[in-house]
Amino acid sequence: MSIHPTILDDTGRWRSRDLAVLWHPCTQMREHPDVLPLVPIERGEGAWLVGHDGRRYLDAVSSWWTNLFGHAEPRIAAAIARQAGTLEQVILAGFSHQPAVELAEKLLAIAPREADRAPLAKVFYSDNGSAGVEVALKMAFHWFRNRGEDRRTKFVALANGYHGETLGALAVGDVPLYRRVYAPLLAECLFAPSPDAYQCEPGETPAQRAERAAEGLRELLERHAGEICALILEPRVQCAGGMRMHDPLYLRRARDLCDAHGVFLIADEIAVGFGRTGTLFACEQAGVQPDLLCLSKGLTGGFLPLAAVLATQAIYDGFLDDSRERAFLHSHSYTGNPLACAAALASLAIFDSDDVLARNRITAARMTELSAPFAELPHVADVRQAGMILAFELTHGGDKRTPLDPALRIGLRAYRAALDRGVVLRPLGDILYWMPPYCIDDGQLQQLARVTREAIIEATACA
Repeated sequence: MSIHPTILDDTGRWRSRDLAVLWHPCTQMREHPDVLPLVPIERGEGAWLVGHDGRRYLDAVSSWWTNLFGHAEPRIAAAIARQAGTLEQVILAGFSHQPAVELAEKLLAIAPREADRAPLAKVFYSDNGSAGVEVALKMAFHWFRNRGEDRRTKFVALANGYHGETLGALAVGDVPLYRRVYAPLLAECLFAPSPDAYQCEPGETPAQRAERAAEGLRELLERHAGEICALILEPRVQCAGGMRMHDPLYLRRARDLCDAHGVFLIADEIAVGFGRTGTLFACEQAGVQPDLLCLSKGLTGGFLPLAAVLATQAIYDGFLDDSRERAFLHSHSYTGNPLACAAALASLAIFDSDDVLARNRITAARMTELSAPFAELPHVADVRQAGMILAFELTHGGDKRTPLDPALRIGLRAYRAALDRGVVLRPLGDILYWMPPYCIDDGQLQQLARVTREAIIEATACA
């Protein structure tokens, strides 16, 4: 395809203007513009991103896992436009509005539920996933403090987990790339073994690996009895930790252990919620209901930032008192923003009208079929999947015990090779993954599979 010279010139100007003023997230800026190509995007159309030069890119990572139904989805866009003409923002302290109330009602109605457990009953809004995790951590700590249990100051998280990059969320994360530099600033956290099925011993099943990790969690909870507020985990998939996946059995064991030790269970479904793993919420696959549920990313269909923390009535009641110090005084300026709540309501309505989960099962099965041959590639050690999330672990010779030389930057090579072919595959180290919008069709899936295969072969040629 030939691009008119003026369009190419316009793209170059965009890059120059960007690099003159912007500091990009999760980026070593010295790599721009040569090592890491900067791609100016003009618009989105369904599963596609369209650059200023007219090139189209298949968004295989849902724009950092946020987009559910495609870019510029008209029903969500229309809902935001309607709301913008009525009420764009109001302080939620002492005031209320219809979208915030309706969204809370809807979220509580669809939240994970256990038959013999009081349901999640209250919703606290914040601005993004990291902020939502901060809310849940503070709630858990403060609830015990209000009861006079001042020794409960510690949190347990899973090895290789990730929950965000604000200081509280970072403290319960265990991905060294993000955590190491800021370690002196972080609160103490105890890390339990990950149930990651990729770490199975020879002959060990994912369920047995989950049982072994649960035993490690039990020992940790016993060793620190009376000191722990909550366990926080990502159900089913440790996303930023390399799309590592675990058997749902671990969630059941973790729930039971938290109950036995009087510890809250915080489920971080920020990335895995809203159908990503095959069920609306990943916790459902183990029949587990958390005490605190963190939601964001896909909550608004990828249109606007919004997070919600769902809490039990017992946690809410623990803050009711005549003293303001015993109240939960956490706040954000845009808490419960009407535009974001309207987007979320429109997104949830699409689940009702389009039978999204049934379509996702068909798409996930096709992803399984198209990815199966990748296991035969010489440097693919693992192909793993949970619903609409599928990952390829690249190692030297396909040996799990022999990672690729980091200096080769194989993941980056694969990213650039795919981008040249019109597909966005943003790697996690040497792990490539698919987490496409739910609107992706079969032709686009075939293109994704073909380009991913070509990118892996090209990138690993130097390994």
